[in-house]
Amino acid sequence: MDSKASRKASSQSNEDTESNKNVSGGDEVALKAKMSLLNGITVIVGSIIGSGIFVSPTGVLKYTGSVNMALIVWTISGVFSMVGAYCYAELGTMITKSGADYAYIMETFGPFMAFIRLWIECMIVRPCSQAIVALTFSVYVMKPFFPDCEPPEESARMLAVCCIFVLTFVNCWDVKWATKVQDVFTFAKLLALFIIIFVGAYLLFTGHVEYFTFDNTKGDVPSIALSFYSGLFAYNGWNYLNFIIEELKDPIRNLPRAIAISCTLVTVVYVLANASFYTILSPEEVLGSQAVAVTFADRIFGSMAWTIPVFVALSTFGAVNGILLTSSRLFYAGACEGQMPEILTMIQIHRMTPTPAVLIMALLSMLYLMSSDIFALINYVGFATWLSIGVSVLCLPWLRWAQPNLPRPIKVNLIFPIVYLLATVFVTVVPMYASPVETGYGVLMISSGVPVYLIFISWKNKPKWFRKLMVSITGMLQKILLVVGKTKPTKI
Repeated sequence: MDSKASRKASSQSNEDTESNKNVSGGDEVALKAKMSLLNGITVIVGSIIGSGIFVSPTGVLKYTGSVNMALIVWTISGVFSMVGAYCYAELGTMITKSGADYAYIMETFGPFMAFIRLWIECMIVRPCSQAIVALTFSVYVMKPFFPDCEPPEESARMLAVCCIFVLTFVNCWDVKWATKVQDVFTFAKLLALFIIIFVGAYLLFTGHVEYFTFDNTKGDVPSIALSFYSGLFAYNGWNYLNFIIEELKDPIRNLPRAIAISCTLVTVVYVLANASFYTILSPEEVLGSQAVAVTFADRIFGSMAWTIPVFVALSTFGAVNGILLTSSRLFYAGACEGQMPEILTMIQIHRMTPTPAVLIMALLSMLYLMSSDIFALINYVGFATWLSIGVSVLCLPWLRWAQPNLPRPIKVNLIFPIVYLLATVFVTVVPMYASPVETGYGVLMISSGVPVYLIFISWKNKPKWFRKLMVSITGMLQKILLVVGKTKPTKI
């Protein structure tokens, strides 16, 4: 806790901005509303623009077959994400709790469905996504040192672990540090993409359009559905600000603004950046590259080609920070509802950060680093992500029917959630046929949450020895991490 906060006494005030203030020696230790509109925009943009724009061009082209079809998929993916974000604006201003999807499903469908969503996000989507982005960071950092071959796999993994370690420390130390990191690296990644876009615009105007055709387009439905997995993965993160809404100043005003500005900006940047890649790179070159931006830079910038990998590394570093910042709040929200271990509800008494939740997120991400197959990881994430987000969007029409009197500062036309749900069915059901192995693993990982819920959540009369053991472990971790509960601080 900083010295200013320790000198402030509790005061009665606006519940949106003051309810989270932390008072030394007071009745509550809680997360603070420190984030401005600009911070909110950089959290969303920084979380979305990470590895996806630099990895997914290969995946999208692989399944579409042609450049023009790939650009269409990128555009539709952006529109699809904006529709989902628009729906989340109503949900986020109606149910103003950290946890986003989890909080909405808990309110709408009850604890079982909420836990399954929590399980999918905490055990699959977030740590897997963070592993993908950290691996991409490693590849781009190491690529200038291995221009003619792939970087060593084990070295890439170790560098990814170092990246996660550094950002775990930052997020445990101070939320302001984490948001400053997010701001700086978001601007760095946008600069890299704007350089690529400006160069691409020049090449387009000078006639480099030979690759913009529909030649070799794959018209089968399964391939198109799998191309959306890669495209939508690149846009993943548009809902991340909803996870930390309790830390956003004036969320009813700033949440929808941040979502609208961020999603529009990212869609425009993504489509233009992809168009720029294809001004100079053939489809064969893109398909043969694990680092598309590096290949582009080698062809364009000559001796200065090293600058683009540096910017891309900064981009992915910031994305890892964004995922870690928002994901830890999901663990925290689940623990506050009694669906995660009690230790995850606790906040570090000096730094006012959810340290246990940040640490568990980092550890799970490192487990996924045992695999270095980025595209297989993307397929796992795609199925689990869009299935669970589809259920979250379903909350919107359901609550309109079940609880019509809930306050709705933003009210979305029902055509938007209906369109989103139909598209979700397409991108989750079709790949079951096209990619049964990855989808099967995804279903198994989701299903594994059912016995966990029955044993640890639903079963209330647990043996006395088990309860004592959990209390002892929680107390030991409290002493090690110097953390206390949100509303009932205890002496350690």
